[in-house]
Amino acid sequence: MTVLSVCGIKKKGQIIIQTLLWHNFGPLVYLMKMRTICIVGFLSVLSFSGWAQAEVFDPVKDALREGSAKELVKYLNQSVDINLDGNFNTYSKAQAEFVLRDFFRKHRVTDFNIVHTGSSKDGALQFAIGRYMSNAEHYNVLIRVKKVESVNLIHEINFVKE
Repeated sequence: MTVLSVCGIKKKGQIIIQTLLWHNFGPLVYLMKMRTICIVGFLSVLSFSGWAQAEVFDPVKDALREGSAKELVKYLNQSVDINLDGNFNTYSKAQAEFVLRDFFRKHRVTDFNIVHTGSSKDGALQFAIGRYMSNAEHYNVLIRVKKVESVNLIHEINFVKE
């Protein structure tokens, strides 16, 4: 009988202590758990969006690294703004291929890297900043992409000599 009563008292004591702890610290523990969940969720979204942006620019990066106007034109909008070191014009897709082919022929690529990607607040416009290297010449490249009928297409590309 004493063992049972002692066990009963211990159980009641534990329940009382647990209740007091929950009453005093429960909301704090709950908030800490919710904050942790929110932070993990936010970081997941950021890493996914960065991954998604990189995915959009991967084929463009490969085409620029090869210096292939034929490959790059696959990712151009029907009308594209091209700036070649201050010479800014709007071209049709077919014209843009000739202009880019001429640029790549005159400035053979030795390397191309994307150094930064981002997007507008609503995500409708994505951009990449890269570095195009051609022997002793280096160009900063800005590529702007818009989603057109669920496909991401380049609507502007700038090559500005450093």
